[in-house]
Amino acid sequence: MPQVLTIHPTNPQPRLLRLAARTLRDGGVIAYPTDSSYALGCRLDDAEAARRIRVIRGLDERHHLTLMCRDMADVGHFARLDNWQFRIVRQGTPGSFTYLLPATHEVPRRLQHPRRRTIGVRIPDHRLARALLDEVGAPILSATLIPPEGEEPLNDAESIRARFGQSIDLIIDAGPCAAAPTTVIDLAQTPPVVVRRGLGDPGRIGFST
Repeated sequence: MPQVLTIHPTNPQPRLLRLAARTLRDGGVIAYPTDSSYALGCRLDDAEAARRIRVIRGLDERHHLTLMCRDMADVGHFARLDNWQFRIVRQGTPGSFTYLLPATHEVPRRLQHPRRRTIGVRIPDHRLARALLDEVGAPILSATLIPPEGEEPLNDAESIRARFGQSIDLIIDAGPCAAAPTTVIDLAQTPPVVVRRGLGDPGRIGFST
């Protein structure tokens, strides 16, 4: 069974953040809260852990995994943005938006969409998630924690442990968070389109609702 760390959602304990970061560095897959829902996460450069996330979620290689980023500098390091794309991302940052953008050479080909060479990026508006990113010192490769047979994300540590306890290494229990996925905006095409409506309000970034 996975280790469960109970961490305060707005004043996370540094010692516990270090334990969670160590699990990621050691090749683990974790479940952690974000501003939209709980997510699965692993290191960007860990191919086996990324494969495990796809198996847990029942995803094929055409489904975008998301780079959970610390700031716009991270976004610009892993995704190519023209000025108009930068403005849209900046308007919704931090927040419950995932942006599909052309990937830079810093993103392994196995993580890019096989045809479009794109990657999902976002900056969360959740104090614990941001503190974990700072502790790791790099983006966390992530996927919304939705069971393969379901449509809604899991929202508490106990249900995550009961459903995925044999598949993940650590759960961060920070209490329930919003049980909704992010809004996904495809900025890799012109004009951009909303491909999934979730918690983020598209009107905030200039899209009609």
